[in-house]
Amino acid sequence: MSTRTESVDLVGDEAATNLARAALFAALVGAFAYVTFPNPVSPVSVTLQVLGVFLAGIYLGPAWGPAALVCYLAAGALGAPVFEGGSAGVGQLLGQSAGYLWSYPLAAGVVGAVVHRGTALRDPASAGLATLVGAMVLGTAVIYALGVAGLALVLSLGPVEAVTVGAVAFLPAEALKIAAAVGIVRSDAIAAA
Repeated sequence: MSTRTESVDLVGDEAATNLARAALFAALVGAFAYVTFPNPVSPVSVTLQVLGVFLAGIYLGPAWGPAALVCYLAAGALGAPVFEGGSAGVGQLLGQSAGYLWSYPLAAGVVGAVVHRGTALRDPASAGLATLVGAMVLGTAVIYALGVAGLALVLSLGPVEAVTVGAVAFLPAEALKIAAAVGIVRSDAIAAA
């Protein structure tokens, strides 16, 4: 009596690849959280995390980009030191940076949807400059909206003060992150050519 066995893939190659890429971008955002600069106008420091959010949306698209950021938030909540300056824990998801952190999956989804023009993935290098910049500006608006709301709630700030310390104070840094993301995408296009 012989027994016949067959190989069965529990997860397809594409899903495994996308999951690995999402984990990589989650780790990248966590690494970017260690690059912090004090913001003299705001109680929240400037970090490079948003650059990682932009890149996750651009390279992973509107589904896997947010998945990467959900993994990032889960890792931080479970104790991995991936939040600003190496902090971790559920408390970070409830503190003064909470609105920003919770906005990351939404912002990555918005950036991905604009760059990829829907849910189907396409080569990000084929997106025009206006599309790339517009996508990141929309992503920034999502981050600022939730970040400002979180600051106003946690620190009991009025609307004008919350917008000043939660959004306006970060505009120069966000412009640099947008420029860096464009440079990364364009250099990737040159390297692929």
